[in-house]
Amino acid sequence: MKQGYFITGTDTNVGKTWVTLALMTYFKQKKLSVMGMKPVASGCENMNNLWRNADALAIRQYNSLLVDYDLINPYAYERPISPHLAGKANPVNLELVCSHFHTLQTMADVVIVEGAGGWYAPLNDTQTIADLAQVLQLPIILVVSIKLGCINHAQLTFEAIENAKLSCVGWIAVCNDETFDCIASTVDSLRERLSTPLLGVLPYLDEANFDYLAAKIHF
Repeated sequence: MKQGYFITGTDTNVGKTWVTLALMTYFKQKKLSVMGMKPVASGCENMNNLWRNADALAIRQYNSLLVDYDLINPYAYERPISPHLAGKANPVNLELVCSHFHTLQTMADVVIVEGAGGWYAPLNDTQTIADLAQVLQLPIILVVSIKLGCINHAQLTFEAIENAKLSCVGWIAVCNDETFDCIASTVDSLRERLSTPLLGVLPYLDEANFDYLAAKIHF
């Protein structure tokens, strides 16, 4: 049976890509083939006259099959700003994203789709990440950066997912602030307030080690 997950976060720069890569590694360790997708990426470098995003390149590297870059990241924008602003000349078309997703589904047991920014991040003039999640209809995993303010952000995002009648199968805590000294109590507070399972706590690391991080995930 084909599986898939949509990765969203409480904000931008909360650790969605690390969670995506850790999950890809987790499923590979379960002997499943995996394909990752980052449909929309703002903040790209010019490589041989083509815009390429570092996170999307990392996801492509971890895929079970090597595919064309454009299949996993059809919308790569130069400026590191909201996609609806960065993509004025080439706005996001959700039908194209869905077409690419369905192609990837034929290639692997599990497809993991990473969103951009937070739940209501605008993709074009009328649609947001929430609309992309609605179209894909995948179970959602919420990424929460453990820091001051995250309890409020996590509850608001979880409430928005529930109001959209979508399934949030769990949340993952990412400790990406090495100065924050209330990690355990904050995670406990979130466990009390979010009515979906905690799937893992990813500790702070100076350098990525996705085998190590995958071992911290528990479905």
